[in-house]
Amino acid sequence: MKKPETLVVITPAFPDHEQASWWVPSQQGMVKALQENFPGIKITVLSLLYPQQQSPYTWYNIEVTPFDGMYYRKWKRPALWKNVWQSLRGLRRQYTVIGLFSFWSGECAFISQYFSRLYGIKHISWICGQDATKQNKWVRFIRPKGHQLAAMGAFLRDEYQRSHGIQPLHLVPNAINPQAFPATPPAERDIDIMAAGNFEPLKQYDRYANIVATVRKSLPAIKAIHCGLGREKEKVESIIQAESLGNTLSLLGGRPHPEVLAWMQRSKVFLHTSRYEGCSTVCLEALYAGAHVISFCYPFDHPMPHWHVVKDADEMVAKAIEVLSDPAIDHTSVLYHSMDESAKQVMELFTRELK
Repeated sequence: MKKPETLVVITPAFPDHEQASWWVPSQQGMVKALQENFPGIKITVLSLLYPQQQSPYTWYNIEVTPFDGMYYRKWKRPALWKNVWQSLRGLRRQYTVIGLFSFWSGECAFISQYFSRLYGIKHISWICGQDATKQNKWVRFIRPKGHQLAAMGAFLRDEYQRSHGIQPLHLVPNAINPQAFPATPPAERDIDIMAAGNFEPLKQYDRYANIVATVRKSLPAIKAIHCGLGREKEKVESIIQAESLGNTLSLLGGRPHPEVLAWMQRSKVFLHTSRYEGCSTVCLEALYAGAHVISFCYPFDHPMPHWHVVKDADEMVAKAIEVLSDPAIDHTSVLYHSMDESAKQVMELFTRELK
């Protein structure tokens, strides 16, 4: 009897419930799109580090096996790899494994690479961000071939080659789900500036608060918001207090994904102050919501409508004022890529011969 087919997704983290939309949004969007577009192939997820539990669960009818890998530190790490390996062997006995799809070129790719070599299974790693940099030491142990690497965008592809001397041969763009947006956009854009993301050092939301304060000097009536949680929230709150931004910048905290998208549809400008970014989901969503994106990082090798790239905070302030001061500015929706299209690209890589 022919065994059913499965594509195994191996990720460092995954949501522990369906409402946790803030956890690795690109990756969970990809998993959902794979399931929806290929109902005849079972999608199975192995999550190494988070959630912090070891009991399997279902997420949108997808089986997820967590390993609580944060428990396995230093010398215990091989025990984690052994547990993941055993799960992969169990899946191979039960299903025809058409491939291993690892998120980030890191520990997940390391395990997937050696399992794929031993059992002759295709393995592709999705390069999603900082794994493209020289600081990623896993690449020397993974020793991937170019056909085993798919980058989220041209910037990550080129950065990976500069850093590791290996050119990813595939581009699988980060993308959005247009159906996730509210069907009826708001009648007006009453939010001038928006940002969304975790309060982490890499994202530089202290700079965001200072930029809003500077823009207010030219446009005193502006309204700005931020959606997100994180360890540097108090740092941003101190800037709001010092700059008397209480009536200008509102920190809305962690909000459900549909609500964040609705806020984007009400916003004129979306500021992304991160100092490094692969291919930001929130920027792609903001473009589709009709906002103009202004960022320090740019993921493409071609122009994108309504995405403005600046060198520093002064240029970001100037560009924000320029956009906000133009009453005729275009706020039409811009779709870079849908996650359905990206999922189809992934499945094509696993179902055709790689060269």
